[in-house]
Order: sequence, then structure tokens, then C-alpha cells
Amino acid sequence: MKRLIFFNLLLIYLAGCTTGTHESRRTTLLDTGWQFINSEVEGGARPETSTEDWEDVTVPHDWAISGEFDSSIDAQEIMVLEDGERVPKMRTGRTGGLPHLGIGWYRKALDIPSSYGNKRVHVEFDGAMSHARIYLNGEFIGEWPYGYASFGFDLTEKVQFGEENILAVRLENKPFSSRWYPGAGIYRNVRLVVTNPVFVKQWGTYLTTPGIRNGKGTVDLKTTVLNKSGESKEVTVETQILSAAGVLVSTGSEAVHIDEETTVEQNLEVVAPDLWSVDAPVLYTAVTRILDGDKELDRYETPFGFRYFEFTSDKGFFLNGKRVQLNGVCLHHDLGPLGAAVNVSSLRHRMKLLKEMGCNSIRTSHNPPAPEMLDLADEMGFLVINEAFDEWKMAKTENGYNKLWDEWAEKDMVAFIRRDRNHPSVIMWSIGNEIREQGIADGAKYCQFLVDICKREDPTRPTTAGFNQWQGAIKNGFADIVDVAGWNYKPQHYDFIHNKFPHWKMYGSETASTVSSRGEYFFPAVEKVHFTRDPYHSSSFDNEFPRWATSPDREFVAQDSFKYIAGEYVWTGFDYLGEPTPYNIEWPARSSYFGIIDLCGIPKDRFYLYQAKWTDEEVLHVLPHWNWDKGQKVSVHCYSSFDKGELFLNGESLGVREKDPSGLYTTYRLVWDDITYVPGELKVVALDENNNPVRETVVKTAGQPAKIVLESDRREIPADGKELAFVTVSVVDENGVLCPRANNLINFSVEGEGVVKAVGNGDPTSLESFVKPYRKAFNGKCMAIIQSSETPGNIKLVAESEGLLSEEIAIKTGI
Repeated sequence: MKRLIFFNLLLIYLAGCTTGTHESRRTTLLDTGWQFINSEVEGGARPETSTEDWEDVTVPHDWAISGEFDSSIDAQEIMVLEDGERVPKMRTGRTGGLPHLGIGWYRKALDIPSSYGNKRVHVEFDGAMSHARIYLNGEFIGEWPYGYASFGFDLTEKVQFGEENILAVRLENKPFSSRWYPGAGIYRNVRLVVTNPVFVKQWGTYLTTPGIRNGKGTVDLKTTVLNKSGESKEVTVETQILSAAGVLVSTGSEAVHIDEETTVEQNLEVVAPDLWSVDAPVLYTAVTRILDGDKELDRYETPFGFRYFEFTSDKGFFLNGKRVQLNGVCLHHDLGPLGAAVNVSSLRHRMKLLKEMGCNSIRTSHNPPAPEMLDLADEMGFLVINEAFDEWKMAKTENGYNKLWDEWAEKDMVAFIRRDRNHPSVIMWSIGNEIREQGIADGAKYCQFLVDICKREDPTRPTTAGFNQWQGAIKNGFADIVDVAGWNYKPQHYDFIHNKFPHWKMYGSETASTVSSRGEYFFPAVEKVHFTRDPYHSSSFDNEFPRWATSPDREFVAQDSFKYIAGEYVWTGFDYLGEPTPYNIEWPARSSYFGIIDLCGIPKDRFYLYQAKWTDEEVLHVLPHWNWDKGQKVSVHCYSSFDKGELFLNGESLGVREKDPSGLYTTYRLVWDDITYVPGELKVVALDENNNPVRETVVKTAGQPAKIVLESDRREIPADGKELAFVTVSVVDENGVLCPRANNLINFSVEGEGVVKAVGNGDPTSLESFVKPYRKAFNGKCMAIIQSSETPGNIKLVAESEGLLSEEIAIKTGI
């Protein structure tokens, strides 16, 4: 058996959210005091240019998410080869129909005291969408066009110490440059970093270990130090390693001579280190100090974790010596109603839901994620496939990455790897998704080019890519160049490929792409391929999918049958803005139907199908709702961790069903077809092997909408002006039963220390604003996202609707 083993000790480079941590390195988050205008401004970078008509904003900021939907925005008449199209079609909702196009200017005044005159001043951007051009005091500093890349610049030579300095950013989102909603603006964090002239370079630490031997973890740390003092320096590089409890467990120092730049290598040992894993993500901290005698010139604090892993060609993936099935999802970067502006509270909320479902891995589709997402993955125990590109030199979109490839591919790849190569959560570098070069004879040279960069910058991790052209990827050498082959929607070919290339390591890099609208059910509940209907919704029986995709069940069969497949990454964990397949040409469809969880964060039925498969929890979830026309023939499905169940309607047994592998849709579900609907109570009782009842679940017929019920994910949140509470709104009858077709307009008001940040309902055809304090329920539910102020106190959210009993909920802030 051929194996590749990757064993290293990994650090996390925190994005610098802390302000003023140490005298030797002051990091300030530049989140407030920005001004913005969504238009071209002649001389927009010059300090004397008036900003009277500009608006005040905080960063991260997505200028498009508060706008109105419009079918003409970025409508793309295009032939999508990946969807099997052979003629161009006008795709109206491809990028979400929100006003993300055009030019935006941002400006912020920086007060940099004269006492910093002997310091170095840097600005760091985690991401700006897109074609960023940075200016200070009217002078051009630098540019970085790729909107998903992180970058930084040294401002020192342009700084006016002791005076006001104007930092200006010009962004431009071009039409036909994306296949989904990209967002717009400075949508990730920005920091000002002030150091001494001798300092650790941005992303300047790289930490690995060759393994754990004799109960000790050997740590190899490389630290790149810059010297901008203008003269040679003799310094000491000292590193201390602290346990999760803050106990010193190892230390080492190295005396070095620095002219302009040097990389210092240190080797340390940690006795009996705790390993990082998905169940116990233990983190250590490396504190690196640059010392000139007793004077500290710089301090660089680096959380990290020990873990080792391997991909094998016959048994899949192993973490710390134990086989782990990769139960993964693909995620786009937008946060639904919040847009693309990164918010740690929202990311954490989403990742908690994924953990609850049994997800242990994320593929960052199809671009570098926000650093905060990787920080949370390290903290919460997610494995990450970190992806760089959706496009190389061959165009998928007219103004996509193909325009940047020649000049920027290596720069972007290096920045991507150096920023993220020390996260314990990251297990692979994905160099691309469904790249069109798969299909051309010389396409392999581009693949090899990127793989070589990965191996140069981080030889400890395998490379991968998501291949949809499986024959082309094999014929043209792509699958042989990467370390682990990722197959998009190819469960029917896993065994053929494995038998032909038994030494390859493989996984499902993109699976299922089942489409559904939360709470929508259509009969008969049979499999449908690329099926559309009016209204523009897909069935929540989870058996509808595009022509190139499949159902969860079919992928489950392949994953269970072929243990050499390391796992799967479902398209997608959450619905996202744009790409409303199968309704690509039907407006008002403007967001995806692929998500296991809807756009605003409410789980669809499919959530419980995966939870039953991926966890050891007892799961018993029945669908559909029980409000139909009397006498209608209805199918009933139960997503269950139990193998057997009995269905009752108003106390009368309708039969026992067992999971039956002779049928695709009975292998992982309990199914009753052709049930004649009568109102009342539908109940499924789970049975053990001796037919004893062990659990039951009930769905009741709802009466008329009578009142509102509010449920918050948290009742206490920090008072930092950024923290969020996600309040699910349900419309119920007088007995508290969810009204499954209710679409009442819910009005929100807030008293106290908070605001309604955003609203949503998961309806991919809704053109309602995400930022107005009202929302129609979609199939009985919607969501209000509440943001705290910076003042401790209480928030009272009131939800009202004509004809319904109102409801309120209190959320405490300041903890």
C-alpha cells in the first residue's frame, strides 16, 4: 500500500484582532471611522477632496447587501459547460441580483503620533472586494486585485508622523466576474500594525514537527525577521511554548546577525503533548520575542496544535492514527442576510449548527476564507480543505480570475499558503475547482505550477483539486499530479477509478447538490432530475437534483461501499446568495437551493438525514407537515437513526417499515407511500430489534395562525457592538402547532442596547430587503438577527403581525 503521511505541529496566526497587545507591537483594528461612497470620485485619495456626500460606515462592510434586488444587475448570457449547457442562456440571478457592481471609495483618518517616528507602520487587509488600490495621503501605496486574498503594505515612508493621515481605498467590482454573489467593499478586517524597525514579517512564522518520539513532540520553528533600521543588528530570538493552561512547557533561544532579512530556525521539544483532534482541539501558544539585550523589539504570539494525519489509498483518512470519515460540507463565504461582511459571531453560529449535524470538515469553496473562519475551525475542531481558485487561465466568466492569472497566480498562492499554513485545522491545499484546463492536453502544466508552489511553501500537506471532468483529469495528468484526487459528483465511478489506479488516494470533493426549499413538498415524492416548476421551488423530500448531481442517498451508498474513499463534501452546508439552480433563468430566484440549512440559518429536513448518518445521536424526524387537502395521496418519509419504525395516523397503524438496502430511497429512510390524508396527528414510533418502542415523533395538523413564538440561540451576548443573537420566529396556531404555510408579515422593533441587524426567511425567491425591520414568514418561519451595542444592558425584541398575538424576548448584553 502506498501512503503519504503528513505529520506536523501547526500554529495559528491570529489575525491581529487584539488592540495594543504589547509595547513592541501595537495592533489596532481599523473598524470604525470610515467614510464610503459607491461611485467614482476624481481625486478620491487626496486629503483635500470633500467627503461631504460620503456615508459613515464600519468595516467589515458589504455595500451591496442593503440594496434592492434587480434582475438586470449582472445578468449573464452565458453557456455554462459545467452544467451541461450547449447554448447560452440569460442567467438573471447568478450573482444574486444585488448592486455589487461598480466602484467604491473608502477613507479613514489615522492619527499617528510623532513618538512613532522611529517605528514601522503597516496596514493589513484580510480581504477587499475587489481590485483594491491603497493610498496614503494621496500617494499610491500598492494594489491587490484578487478580492479573496489577504495582503499588507508598509506605509512608513508615506506617513506624516504627528499629523492626520488619510488612508484611502479604491475598489472596483466588474460585471461578469463571478459565478455567485461575491459581496462588495472592505468586507474583511483591516489592521494597523506598528512595530520597531526589527520585527517579525507578516505571516513570518512557519512551525512543523517531524513527529512525536519517545513521548516528546519535536517542534521546528522558522521565523523570518526583517531589519529596517538601516544598520546590521545582533539580536536574540527567544521562543516559549505555553500549554492551554498557560504553563511554560518548552523554551529556546538563538542569537542571530541580521542585515536586512533573515530566517531563524529553532528546535524545541514538548513532553507528552496533548493532540489536536476534531473531538478535543487542544491548542498551545508559542511566544516568540526578538530581543536586543534586555529590550524587547518584537513579540509574536502564536497559538498552535499538535496533530498528525495521513491519506491512504485503501482505507481513507487517518487523524492521530485513527480512521476518521470526512463528513464535510462546502461553504461559500457569504453569511446570508448579513452578506459577505465577516462576523465572528455569525461564523460561530453556523459552525455550531454544522457540528450538531455531525459535520467535521469544511471545504472553503472556492477561495481563501476569512482568517476568522480558520481560527474557529482550530478552536472548534473542524478539518479544512483550503481552496485557492475557481478559475485559472481559461475563463469561466469574462472578467474572472483569467484576467489576473499571468501576473498574480503565484503571488496569490504564496500569500494564501503563508497566511494559513500553520492552522492545525487545514489538512489540504486545493489548487482549484472544476478548472477548465482539465480538458486540454497542456493543462497539466498549470496544475504542476501550482502544486510546485504548494510544495515549496509547505511540503507538509497534500495537494488536491475538485475534478468534474474525471476522464480529462486522468487523461491529461491532473489526477496524478495532485496528492489526493477529489471527484465532484462521481460516486458511480469511484470503483472503476480505484481499480484502475489502486495507489491513488481519493475522496468526494463535491457531492450531492440536492436542491430543496425549506417546507416545500411536492407529490408524488419521486426522484426528479433538473426539474423546474412554478412556483420556483424544489421539494424537501430531498430527491431532486441537477443533471450532473445526485441525492444524498446515492452518495451514502458509495461512501459506505468503498472504504478507500476518505469522505465527502456536500454541496452545500448553507444556502448562499446567487446561483439559483435549477431556476437559473427564472426570476425572482436569486439564491441557491443546495443548502442543508437555508439562507437565514434554519435547518431544512435534509439536516436530519445527515445527522442520522453522521452522528451517534438518536434522530427521528418525520416529513412532510400535516396540512393537506382531505383525501390527497401523501408520502411520508422518516429520517432516522433507527432501522425500524411504525407509522400511526390518528392512532391507527399504517404499518411498520424497516430500512431496506434493496431500494435506494429505503436504504437510509423509512418510507410510507400513498397515505390518504386526513387531518389530525401523524406519529412515527421507532422500534428496537425486538419491536419495542424506543422513541416517537409527532406532526399535527395546524389550525389558523394565532400567535408568534420567538426562540433565540442565546439569551446573553457580549456588549461589543458586533455580537449577534439569532432569533427564530414561528407562526403557530392557538395550540402552539407550527402553521406550515403561514406567510404573515412580521414587524420587528427593538428596545434597549441593540438593533435589528438583518432579517431573512430562507425563501430563495423573496425580493424583500435584508435590512428592513420586517419580514414575511416563509412556510411558517423567519429569522431576526439582533446585534448588541457597546453598552451593557438588555435588549427587548418585539415581534408583531396583524391578527396575531405578539411576542417579545429579552436578551442580556455585557457578559
